[in-house]
Amino acid sequence: QVQLVESGGGLVQAGGSLRLSCAASVRTFIRYAMGWFRQAPGKERESVAAISWSGDNRYYVESVKGRFTISRVNANNTVYLQMNSLKPEDTAVYFCAADPRGLGSWSSVGMPYWGKGTLVTVSS
Repeated sequence: QVQLVESGGGLVQAGGSLRLSCAASVRTFIRYAMGWFRQAPGKERESVAAISWSGDNRYYVESVKGRFTISRVNANNTVYLQMNSLKPEDTAVYFCAADPRGLGSWSSVGMPYWGKGTLVTVSS
């Protein structure tokens, strides 16, 4: 069983920055692709960023490219999402996710492990 705990959400003004962290309680963290989804009120959950077990492969949704950076520290069982130049449209609950199948299967559908989410609110 994998438990994921997010932290780092909060209220920030447009143009500001936040760093989200996700701590995983699993002995084989290195075997999991990790990433972040977000869900705004009334909208579907969307994948924001994902990273392979080695960190060599990363995925970003088009709307955050150049602003968000995903990284992981396998020794600490932690994945991060650095969010810069935040916009009001980035406001959402951000969920950490883990998938032992790798990035090839990365999707909210069938995602085996989720955190409970952390709220990010960007004011204009």
